[in-house]
Amino acid sequence: MRTILGGIAGGFALYLVGFLFWGTPLSMIAFSTVDDTRNAAIQTALAQNLTESGTGTYIVPWPATGQGTVMFGQGPIATVHFNTGGFPVMDSAALIAGFILALITGAIIAFALRAVGEYVPDFARRAQVAVLFALAATLYTDLGQPIFNHYGWGYFIYLFLSNFVGLAVAGLVIARWFLPKAATGNAPPL
Repeated sequence: MRTILGGIAGGFALYLVGFLFWGTPLSMIAFSTVDDTRNAAIQTALAQNLTESGTGTYIVPWPATGQGTVMFGQGPIATVHFNTGGFPVMDSAALIAGFILALITGAIIAFALRAVGEYVPDFARRAQVAVLFALAATLYTDLGQPIFNHYGWGYFIYLFLSNFVGLAVAGLVIARWFLPKAATGNAPPL
């Protein structure tokens, strides 16, 4: 029961950190922008060229053909996350689904920390495990994108920071208040 409560608390902490990074004006740091005239032209081009294919993620140009390979090598290129219909900037359905996802993620972190809890006797070492796991997961998954796909770094550094801080805070909350006391003297050194 304590592990489940820890997962809920950790998930709630994760959600709050995510909201701070992505639900406030702070999130504008992550994005590159153009003026309204260019936005309208790009939006029109997307509607004319991608709406028929539907919502999805597109590599432009598609490099799996001879001509596409040449165009890809010449640039410019883009990876477009496309939605045919649009949605409100603050979409309550996404906020609810995101909260559920954060709770599930918190539960997974809680069960993972509980699995190592008997071997990690104190908060400082449990915190080390939580923070290093959060760092490893986000470092590769978030910063791998600009490395492997040659994207600009700004958005992905911000994404990395938001995900790392959120997962680390969730792990720290769980490690501090929701793991059983470890037996002393029988834990191996890290």
